[in-house]
Amino acid sequence: MTFPERPLIRLPRWAALALLLATLFACVWNAFALEERNTSHEADIEQRLERGERVDMDLYRAIDARVTAGEDYYEAAAAEHREFAMPTAPFVTVRTPVLAWTSALWGTDGWRIIAVVLWGANILLWFLALRHEGRFERLAGAGLAGLFGMVAFIPDIPFSHEILAGLMLSLALALSAGGAWAGGLVLAVSAIALRELALPFLLAWGAIAVLARERRKTLALGAAAILIAIGLALHASAVAQVRQPADLVSPGWSGFLGLSVPLYGIHVTTLLQTLPVWFAGPLGVLPLLGWLALGGRLGALASLWFAGFIAAVALFARQENIYWMGLFIPAYGVGLAIVPRAIADLARAIKRPASERPRPASPR
Repeated sequence: MTFPERPLIRLPRWAALALLLATLFACVWNAFALEERNTSHEADIEQRLERGERVDMDLYRAIDARVTAGEDYYEAAAAEHREFAMPTAPFVTVRTPVLAWTSALWGTDGWRIIAVVLWGANILLWFLALRHEGRFERLAGAGLAGLFGMVAFIPDIPFSHEILAGLMLSLALALSAGGAWAGGLVLAVSAIALRELALPFLLAWGAIAVLARERRKTLALGAAAILIAIGLALHASAVAQVRQPADLVSPGWSGFLGLSVPLYGIHVTTLLQTLPVWFAGPLGVLPLLGWLALGGRLGALASLWFAGFIAAVALFARQENIYWMGLFIPAYGVGLAIVPRAIADLARAIKRPASERPRPASPR
């Protein structure tokens, strides 16, 4: 299977018109939804504090301090989860030990330096990844990677599993369709080791590789998935050994709160939160349209990853899980660079006479 360039121009008139109208509606709706979700978010924080819970970043800071002092990670994590009134079951409620172990190795300042390096690498690699596109899209894509990745400079970055993983996943996505895809695979596995929630990215990449009949890449992705499964099994076993009968259990993930949750998560984990909601609302929606318009293997993987994860968060996340969207930073915002093309392609598809078939697009 090949993935054509500019897929939106190939849409039937009715589909192009429906996508354009749906995008316009989502842009307007999100501006109002952001305000409502922000009110819910503030109320949720207040309720959690009243129950004796504390901020997640403080939990990871406390765990890292104990591990740096020489304590066993799992013993320290379990003790702090109880202290913070956090669940230890199922095992995914306890983060993997990678961030704490590496913080003990090179310190929190080491992670701050790594975050800045990853930020700079994203700017460079997104300029290179869009080498087949126009000069405006390359420059705009690189600039947007820098703007959406500014969260790499926040003081708490050494304790954010999602944002650090997101910076790595964004580089993996930029490398995924080129000759350096093996480096992207290493980055993707590293991101999953930091935050297992990044695993769907690897699964999406595997699906695209299978459809594109890329045998070597498919085998490599399959081997990586097996290694990750083994690692997660060991992690689950270690968590089970330190769990106590009185430990809290997670209420589960069946929020069914809708698209406002992932879009609000994108909003609060980027510079969009500094903009008026009437402006930030559309900017949180439009990148997805841009990725849908890109085409090729890169566009297909980005579209599947972003659309699929947004749908999953809309279905399963609770209000406090908005930080999951840190996994999108900064690559999601790069899609804004392709929005002018998307609008132009949709306009051409809508104007095309019903009797005229679109020209076959060259695969990439």
